[in-house]
Formats: sequence, structure tokens, C-alpha cells
Amino acid sequence: MKTPRSSPTLVKIERCSVVLDGVTVLDDISFELRAGERWALIGSNGAGKTMLLKLLRGDLWPTPLGHESRTYYLDPDAGPAGSPQPAGSKQHIAYVGPERQDRYLRRDWNLTVTQVVTTGLFDEDIPLTRANRVQSARVTRLLKRFALWSLRRRRFLTLSYGQRRRVLVARALAGDPKVLLLDEVFNGLDAASSRLLRTALEQPGPRGPAWILSTHRAVELPSSVTHVAHVRAGRIVSAGPVGSRKRQATVAPAARAAKIERPVRATQAARAVAGPLVRIRNANVFRDYRPVLKDLDWTLNAGEHWAVTGRNGSGKSTLLMMIYGDLHPALGGTVERRGVPFGTHIEAWKKRVGFVSPELQAEHFRAQSIEEIVISGRYASVGLNDAPTRADRRAAQHWLAFFGLEALAARRPGAVSYGQLRLALIARAMVLYPELLLLDEPFTGLDADLHDHVLTLVDQLARGGTQIVMAVHHEADIIPSVNRVFRILPGGATRVTERN
Repeated sequence: MKTPRSSPTLVKIERCSVVLDGVTVLDDISFELRAGERWALIGSNGAGKTMLLKLLRGDLWPTPLGHESRTYYLDPDAGPAGSPQPAGSKQHIAYVGPERQDRYLRRDWNLTVTQVVTTGLFDEDIPLTRANRVQSARVTRLLKRFALWSLRRRRFLTLSYGQRRRVLVARALAGDPKVLLLDEVFNGLDAASSRLLRTALEQPGPRGPAWILSTHRAVELPSSVTHVAHVRAGRIVSAGPVGSRKRQATVAPAARAAKIERPVRATQAARAVAGPLVRIRNANVFRDYRPVLKDLDWTLNAGEHWAVTGRNGSGKSTLLMMIYGDLHPALGGTVERRGVPFGTHIEAWKKRVGFVSPELQAEHFRAQSIEEIVISGRYASVGLNDAPTRADRRAAQHWLAFFGLEALAARRPGAVSYGQLRLALIARAMVLYPELLLLDEPFTGLDADLHDHVLTLVDQLARGGTQIVMAVHHEADIIPSVNRVFRILPGGATRVTERN
């Protein structure tokens, strides 16, 4: 569906730039969003997609260079000339993205699912306003529309990453926004949840919200996309209606760091030690007083690399957290870890294990630099209590180089893309050369080129002697070295298969 250019303008920015940490992340951007338009925003990690969405909503201000302007036409009180300030219009612009999701974890907003969706009615972070009967009915419809009704009384932080994402999309739609900004919103969703979201975006007619959706996977784009914009190095290099020659301008892929061929130090000669590294027996794990894993028996033997698969909320992340030592089975269940006798403090084990998860990424958002994040892995800490030593910096430099992050070492987390920050977390996990690497959706947020590059590097780690256990949704996210697949089925049943 093409949108006639006579449709009213909702938001317009002209010649806006954003400079963070001395780096230009948006460069002389001009963009106009009209009613009824549905944009796909395409670009590699670090291209500036998230910054553009934040700039449009008013969460990020342009760097004053003397020629920039933003105009919002969403506030009726502003009149036909619009307003240069976003204050009166932000309530009409809903934003969903990984950083917004991480905020709940950082601030410990552990509301119920119903409460989170209800706050969207009033654009509140925490419940301050009581919904009336009509508004409550709207919340109920959204909970059912996104298959959240059975979770309505659950606490938000006890949900899986993908379930939280569905809740926040429902929250965004609760306020009946005129503009919907969706930043990599399909990340972390299983196939069923992705279909629900695509259907929701395809259903609204001309009166539905205009929206902009950034994504790395073209197959995720709803059929109702009307326009496409390509972003590279902070600039919009092509934009226009679907199928137009202007939109189809060639966009060269962003350059990637060359694969580092330096050898990965195999810890203890690939750790050819007899006996399993981890053995779980009769484990039942509860989250928010509800069983997530039931009667689980699982063993990680020497030389094995595992992929853990299953739907959102099936217990994949819970399993990894139990292996790591952040969660424990109920009475009667046991977790045996090689070289960790009963009574040994769990920190002794954690120094031998690297762990990457969306929750861990949220905790490092306030770090002073990407280098600091990597160094913190040497102390299994969030932040640093003391100044880094020379050994700390050498170790960090090695892994920053291995993952092609040297140029970002001095940048703050908020000045890099979400995918680049995820890559820094993988470098952090490897800084002590762990014998076991636990990866929870490790490639979420990575564009296609970087996805393939990092997958190759992680596979190189596996071949160098580090055992891998990775939770994934997509077959394409499983590294070649994985030789076992543990699938968690609906109802809690499990199935183990061997892989070539």
C-alpha cells in the first residue's frame, strides 16, 4: 500500500546531526514521516538506526550546529505550524526497543504483566493512574491479542526475554499512538511470537499508527511496509516507497574487521579431563512460584558443545543461569560441577565460566567505556572497583582485537549500537579464557554480516578448547561445532538429538 504524499506530516527533521563522545553518530539527517506510512529502516550495526529513532521521538537531542530543525505536528495545541519541541507530542509516539526493555531490569520495575501494559495507556513508567472500565477492556484485548492472557499476573522480570518484548509491544499499542517506533523488535522472539507481531502490524488500516521498524532480518518485515530507508555511517543513503528506483539505490555493506587468525589459547590443552564438566540431576526450578524446569537430568561431557532450543518462556535462559550458578534447583535436585567440591563458594566456579545474556548486557549500560566492560570480566563484576592493571589492559586489548572492537574501546555503551555492545559482552566473557562459555541468544541484535563473522569467531573458540552451551531460537544461530541439541518442548518435556 502506497501512501499519497498529501497525507499530513507527523514528524519532520531537517539537517540534524548527533555527536556523542566526539563521534558523529548521525550526520546531517533529514527525514519526514507522514500519516499512514510504514517504514522499514535498514542498516548494519552502528549505522545509526537506534539513534535516528530516538531523535524522532525526542529522547535524543540534535547537536546544535546552527542549521538543524525538528517539527512535530502531533500536538493539537501547537496548531498547523507544529512545534519544534517534542514535549507535547511524545505521548503520541510509542517506542519499543532493547534499551527500553533493559530499563525495567536496571530499575527493578518488577510489575505484573497487566500493570506494565496498563501504564501504556498513560505513557507512565510505573502505575500512577487507575484505568477506567473502557481502558481496562482495551488492556484485556491486547493481552489476548498477544497471547499474554495466561501471563497477566506474572511479574515482568520473571518472564523470558521474548515474552517481555511481547508485553512491551502490547504496552506501546495500549495508548493508541499515532506513531510507533520499533527498534529491532523481532529480536528474541520465537516463530509464533514473530507471527503475532507481524499480524498486529499488518492489520491496522489507514487509521492505524504510522510506524518505523528497524530490523536485520528481511523475512521479518510485515507485508504492509510502504517505504524503506537505508542508513549507513549515520546518514540516510536511500529512502522512498517500496519498489521505487530511489529506494533501490545500491548500498554497499559496511566494512567488517578481518578475522583475527591469532590462535585461541586452549585452556589446559583443551581440558582433556575425565568425567563430565556439569551434571544436573532431578532438578526442578521455580520462577515467581511457578515451575519452569521439571525433573531435569542433563550432563555436559568433555568435548561436547550444546545448543538449547525452545519457545519463549520454555526455560532456556533458566537452564543457563542454573549452570552458571545464579539459580538453584529446588530441594532434591543437584548440580555437580567438576572441580567444585560441596561447600565451595560459587564464585570459584564463575571464574571458570563466561556468561553472556541480555540481562547481563542491561547491567553494564553505565560503564565508562567498552574497554572497562571487557576488563570487568576478569573480576566477574559490573564495573571496576580499582584502576585497571597493565595485565587487565593487555587481556582486554587481545579480545577487543579478536572481535574487531579496537576502534570502540574508549566509547561509552550508550554511544555504540546494541549489537556492538553484545559483541563487547562476548569479549568480556572470554577475557579469562574460560573452559565453559554460556551464550543466551548471543547473536541477537547483530546484522547479517556481523552475525556470520561473530558466529565464525565463536566456533573458533569452540575448536580452541572452550566448551559452548548456547540458547538460540534460529537454526542459523547454531555454530558448526555444536554436536548436541537439547530441545525444551511445550509442557516441559525435553528431547536430545545429536548433530553432525
